Amino acid sequence: MWISKIKINNFRNYKEQEILLEKNINIFYGENAQGKTNIIEAIFLSSMGKSFRAKKDSEMIMLNEDISNIEIEYEKKDRDGKIKIVLGNKKNIFVNGIKLKKLSELLGNINIVIFTPDDINILKGGPQNRRRFLDIMISQLKPNYMHNLNLYSKTLEQRNNYLRQIREQNKDENLLEIWDSKLVEYAINIYNYRKEFLDRINEKIKDIHSEITDNKENLRLEYISNCISKEEYLRLLKERRKLDIIKGYTTKGIHRDDFILYINDKQLDIYGSQGQHRTSILSLKIAELNIIYDEIGEYPILLLDDFMSELDEKRRTHLLEKINNAQVIITCTDKIKLENKDILIYNVHDGKVFRED
Repeated sequence: MWISKIKINNFRNYKEQEILLEKNINIFYGENAQGKTNIIEAIFLSSMGKSFRAKKDSEMIMLNEDISNIEIEYEKKDRDGKIKIVLGNKKNIFVNGIKLKKLSELLGNINIVIFTPDDINILKGGPQNRRRFLDIMISQLKPNYMHNLNLYSKTLEQRNNYLRQIREQNKDENLLEIWDSKLVEYAINIYNYRKEFLDRINEKIKDIHSEITDNKENLRLEYISNCISKEEYLRLLKERRKLDIIKGYTTKGIHRDDFILYINDKQLDIYGSQGQHRTSILSLKIAELNIIYDEIGEYPILLLDDFMSELDEKRRTHLLEKINNAQVIITCTDKIKLENKDILIYNVHDGKVFRED
């Protein structure tokens, strides 16, 4: 799988830009705030249908413009394709010229693994960062996961609204059972997807991390959820109903899931060093690559934003040794050379990309 062409119009600081890519390693270098990460964002948007940094689609439209267009041409082992996204008053997504009705129809066309400076928050930040990591990863492989996630979110919002109506308007408490049964159905589907994925991560990550650390460290993940069965979650919702009414929101559920990482049986976020955090996130990303390959039979596209700042030379070398057959798109501030690698280099300056021969 690889992207052959990117065409963007009125996107961030790009007025009009076409970029031809190669199958192997593509390096975009330049000073900060020139538009390097915007290229990564355009690819991510075409894969996931949303940005990894913008809260609103309007933030990605060039200042004083109304509409932005992103077009990505890609090749997979069994087909070629073209994705077009139009950002304006609303977002319209097209795959091979056909307008999509649901975001889930986009997922899986372009598979990616992204590595950004903010990824350290997967380990150091709150549970929402780890859930987001799971959501991005699983959605690419199992589009129905996103469908269940959306249904769960809508049902959760409806249940929370009704909890407040009970508290403030004395609505019938027994009607909560309607929302409870729906919430449990979607929650268990999500739980099963997450557990399967984290089990697969654990299978991969032990050997990956052991190799990176010269057999000095054992890395494992532990999934934390209170939705392990329909019966258990229904019991929990009923048990906490009075508290939920008082608070006006659902205090337990799949929306509170988390996972914890341990190095040599010590909790990473508490006892781990900065170097151990960076090595662990590297192990996690390599495990992602391998799981996607196992699932679809080809490597995803690897997006490495601000590559030089986050990994030292040893970790960079180890990562690139593991991705010989993947297209890699790298952004960095200084031009870098990689030994024994076929690379294309692009200079980025003030919203313009220049290919260097």
